[in-house]
Amino acid sequence: MSDTRKKEIIMATLELTANKGLGNVSMNMIADKVGIKKPSLYNHFASKEELVETMYQFLREEAKKNANVGAIDYTAIFAGKSALKILKMMVGGYFNMNQQEHMLNFYKVIYSERSLNPMAAKIVAEETDKMIIATKQLFYAMEVHKLLHFTNPDMSAVSFAMTIHGLMDYELDQSNGKCSYETDKNLLDDYLKWFCEENAV
Repeated sequence: MSDTRKKEIIMATLELTANKGLGNVSMNMIADKVGIKKPSLYNHFASKEELVETMYQFLREEAKKNANVGAIDYTAIFAGKSALKILKMMVGGYFNMNQQEHMLNFYKVIYSERSLNPMAAKIVAEETDKMIIATKQLFYAMEVHKLLHFTNPDMSAVSFAMTIHGLMDYELDQSNGKCSYETDKNLLDDYLKWFCEENAV
């Protein structure tokens, strides 16, 4: 399958699911939107599940490129920086990646349907797993470079990743809900400062 056709199918699926919801979009609807016959769509993707999984991977890679999130050279990243600055930078990169327009639209669909749609739940769990693994790697490196100390780096990484995920969900809910009440705008910064103080070398 050509990259152009793949992107065309993914973007058509994203637009349909953003308007109708993941569960309400059929392979027929996607084929019609792209202007191909349904059997042709099945030549590219064996199932809707495969299409949605490919869409997630494709949009995530696109968002990483757009947010300049690439392979990590910890020695270069850590040079001359405090633990707090490093965590702000890493969390900021993750936030920027997930705020890319296509990724944000995709997450709005996936998050709204995860309690009812196994496909959506699988992707949310997969993204959380990726974040936990990346956080573990970061924390091992910070421990080696004597930037932070963890009694249990694995559980610290799980706790940190889940808190960041929760704060991202909270921010998205506030934005989507157009909350008018006063909220603590520095909640993330306060959490990162507290985390660095709790795990200081």
